[in-house]
Amino acid sequence: MPLHSANTGVKREKAAASPSTPAKSSTPAKSTPVKKERNYSPPKATVPPEAREVMAAEKGELHFYDFPSGAFVLQADSATATVSEIGNWKYWLQVSTPEREWLGIPISSEINPVFNPEYLSFIFNQFTDDGSAFSWLLRFKDQPTLDRFQEGLTSALWEQQNEMKWAKIKETEQNYVLDAFNDLVLEDQHHEEEEEEEEEFEDAEDGGPQSEHYDSDEEDDDVEYKPKDTDTNKSIAVGYKHDRSFVVRGSKIGVFKHTPSNHLEFSTNISKVETPKGELFSPTKVMLHNEDRNLVLQKDGDPNKLYRMDLEYGKVVDEWKVHDDIPVVTFAPENKFAQMTHEPTFLGISRNALYRIDPRVSGTKLVDSQLKQYASKNDFSALATTEKGYIAVASNKGDIRLFDRLGINAKTHIPALGEPILGLDVSADGRWVLATCRNYLLLVDALQHGGKNDGKLGFEKSFAADSKPQPRRLALTPEHVAQFTHETGKPVNFTPAKFNTGAGTQETSIITATGPYIIEWNLKKVLTGRKAPYLIKRYTDDVKADDFKFGTDKNVIVALPHEVNMVDHTRLKKPTRESIAGDFLNAMRRGSGNRVGGPRTPAAQRLRREDIVDSPY
Repeated sequence: MPLHSANTGVKREKAAASPSTPAKSSTPAKSTPVKKERNYSPPKATVPPEAREVMAAEKGELHFYDFPSGAFVLQADSATATVSEIGNWKYWLQVSTPEREWLGIPISSEINPVFNPEYLSFIFNQFTDDGSAFSWLLRFKDQPTLDRFQEGLTSALWEQQNEMKWAKIKETEQNYVLDAFNDLVLEDQHHEEEEEEEEEFEDAEDGGPQSEHYDSDEEDDDVEYKPKDTDTNKSIAVGYKHDRSFVVRGSKIGVFKHTPSNHLEFSTNISKVETPKGELFSPTKVMLHNEDRNLVLQKDGDPNKLYRMDLEYGKVVDEWKVHDDIPVVTFAPENKFAQMTHEPTFLGISRNALYRIDPRVSGTKLVDSQLKQYASKNDFSALATTEKGYIAVASNKGDIRLFDRLGINAKTHIPALGEPILGLDVSADGRWVLATCRNYLLLVDALQHGGKNDGKLGFEKSFAADSKPQPRRLALTPEHVAQFTHETGKPVNFTPAKFNTGAGTQETSIITATGPYIIEWNLKKVLTGRKAPYLIKRYTDDVKADDFKFGTDKNVIVALPHEVNMVDHTRLKKPTRESIAGDFLNAMRRGSGNRVGGPRTPAAQRLRREDIVDSPY
């Protein structure tokens, strides 16, 4: 099998002459003034620490990702990859030949490990002290060799994250973790004609020749502010009942109308968010409620209280004491579309409890009869509900619990990979659970296949003792991680990922962001094992928050530090060297025949007069 066929979304090739030297670009791309010149050579290997235990040692081909050619270039025909425990829950990967040490790195989630059984390969990242990122590929001779190495590497990674021995967990949980790092296909491939339709769609995404100027859609769609403060946009609440979105910026909330032409129009500004006692505060969490007429707010440093803002008046009118001893880590609607109704109650979690909040009851608002509290500290971190009101709760330990109702034990416990879960979403029908970790997403199929509970969801019936839900780890390819890091100087750090959603709408896409990039995964392509099944768009500033417009997967609302944007999903592009660099940077690097002098002013600074909002926000 030729190496360039591997399912990683990039071409691969062998070195033509010297396998120890990666291909060099004869004319490297001109750097922007703020960037140092890229060093395309593999970094010098460090001396491995003393090993307490060798967990795996296997031979394979070693390839290095060469930025100029966009290919993995063969470095060594037979290198030994060794996974070792070096003490105190620390682990090390060293790759060497008799002639030299090639690389040595600590094992952590930062390496973005991806195993591809079909091509017997393992791809991962290496980060150096100066923040540079590189990608490597190991290719093994057969499946048993890959399996041994994968178990050694995965168990080391799991132990590093959980500070617990791999051998202590059940075999079904071990298989769940191993499966999550595989480049798997979850469902049968679609028919040939459907594949052809997908190819046509991808061709449309390419969009032909790229403009030399900043992407023109930003000129049309951005709403820029002229703030008199140092605050930045922090979060978005997207309206379901009415075409409005609410953007939190310090102690202010901007209200934006969704126009029929799928743009945002500044509507009004709630200039002071204050408690009923007149104390100014900056909301840390917000949720629309009661037919989008209310906004439930949380105040930093006051975890036992929530506040209700009446959006008609733009004032906080109620202060709710939830419980004297049980704080609110986060909260969510009673069901996925409850904000479209008059449903008064909603759900909350503390670090070790799940409960209902009912603002109508006197005194504290936590409903004692619908409280599920755990003796051990589960460190709950995120919460989501389905259309029927099934509940998913995730933790900083990385595990997920599925409930069909409040007050009882979870029907299903999904094991932890080890990374804290920062955000959680579920499809309306409960089939898909989407968890956000710092540098990857976890998509879990909650539908049971086979056995006595065939066709039932993990919310409704427990999985059999010898089976677990099927996981899918969604991550940027290591090659793209290296390119993102080179462009931004920052590691991947995803915002909470969301499905597109709407009453009667099928989930087809997932949106998240890292740094200045928004990233959209195509669910069908994910489930059919397509290469790098995501599209991207780069902005000049970091994305602070993002979500789909309600009822569609075609429009995404994006909050930048000082701008709010509704972007058409056709503006997103395949991740290429050009799209990762950004059209505006490519324009600066290439220059333009349509102007004389310095770089063209970015579109965010060239907004039409009617797009500028002069009132301070």
